[in-house]
Amino acid sequence: MRGQVDPQSQLFSYFSPEERVPADHPLRAIKAYADQALKALSDTFNRMYDQAGRPSIPPERLLKANLLIALYSVRSDRLFCEMLDYNILFRWFLDMNLEEPSFDHSSFSKNRERLVRHEVALQFFDAVVQEARRQRLLSDEHFSVDGTLIEAWASMKSFQKKDGSGQGPDDDGDVDFKGQKRTNATHESTTDRESKLLRKGPGKESKLCFAGHALMDNRYGLVTDLTVTPSVGVTEPDAALDLIDRQRCNGVRIGTVGADRGYHTRAFVKELNERGIKPHVARKDGHRTPGLDGRTARSIGYRASQRARKRIEQVFGWCKTVGGLRKTRVRGVERTRHWALLSATAFNLVRIARLRPLAG
Repeated sequence: MRGQVDPQSQLFSYFSPEERVPADHPLRAIKAYADQALKALSDTFNRMYDQAGRPSIPPERLLKANLLIALYSVRSDRLFCEMLDYNILFRWFLDMNLEEPSFDHSSFSKNRERLVRHEVALQFFDAVVQEARRQRLLSDEHFSVDGTLIEAWASMKSFQKKDGSGQGPDDDGDVDFKGQKRTNATHESTTDRESKLLRKGPGKESKLCFAGHALMDNRYGLVTDLTVTPSVGVTEPDAALDLIDRQRCNGVRIGTVGADRGYHTRAFVKELNERGIKPHVARKDGHRTPGLDGRTARSIGYRASQRARKRIEQVFGWCKTVGGLRKTRVRGVERTRHWALLSATAFNLVRIARLRPLAG
C-alpha cells in the first residue's frame, strides 16, 4: 500500500533527543569522557563568573560546542549556531532540550574570550589527559616531539611596512608589492600583528603563520601537551623543552624523547641529557654530537622511537583536515593556542573512545 504524506504537523511531539541517538553512536563515549573531564573544572568555572547578573552560556556547553565544531569540521561559529537550531544530535551532546533556543553567534564568540583569558582550554586538555591516564592509556616513559606551521587568518596583502610608507591598497584592495623586499623586521600584518612571515623550506612560498608544537606519548599516540608560539623568535627545540618541563612538573617521568633532524642540535641534546632523558633524535649526516653517538643510534630503543615518532604527523594531519587548524580562524597567539588545544582535545577524545569504547 502506498504511504501518504500528511502535511498537517502534529500539535504535540513526545520524544527527547536521547531517544533519537543510537546506543552505539561514537559520540556517546566521547560525551561520557568529556563530561567526566568537565566535572574537574567546576571550581574554575565558579571563579570565572559572578553570582549576580544575567545568566550566560554555560562554560561546559561552550567547550563541548567547540568540540563539535572540531569533530564535524564546522567552518564558523555562525554556521554552528545555525546548525544547532535543527540538529538533534548536537542538542543531545550539549544537554539541550528541543525547546531551548540556539546560541546567538555574536554572544557565542564573545563568551569564548572569557575562556581564553582564564586558559580554560589548557585545563580542559589536561583533564582529558588525566582521564586517559586513569584508563592506563599513557606510558609515562617514551615520548615524541614535533612542530608544524599554522597559517594565520591574514592575507599577504596586509603585510605592509611598519612605518606606514609605501604604496597603499588601490580601490579594489590590491597591493602591488612586486620587486619589494619584505621582512619581519620592516613589515607586519595590519590584520594580525602577532603573525610572522615564514616559509617551510627552500622553494616553498612564504606565509603569515604561527608555530604549533606537540608532545606525544608513544604508546597509543595521544597528545600529552601542546602549545602555539610565534613562528619566528621561538625555536622548535626551545618550545619542546618547555613542554617537557611542564610534564616533569606534573610528575611525569620521561625516559626518552624522539624527534626529527630539526631537533639535532648540541644544545637540545645537552638539555635532555641534563634532565636524565635519552635523546632519540634523528641524526644529521656528518654531525657529531656528544650524547647522541653511533652507539645510541644502534640501540633497539632508538629505532623504536624513530618509528613511533612519525605518528605525531597523524595528530597534525587530523587537527588540520578535520579539526580546522590548517588555517586559524582567530587572531593572535593566545586565541590560536586556545583553538589548537581544543582541537587536540577532540583528537584525544576520539582516540580514547576508540581504545576504551565505554567510559569507566
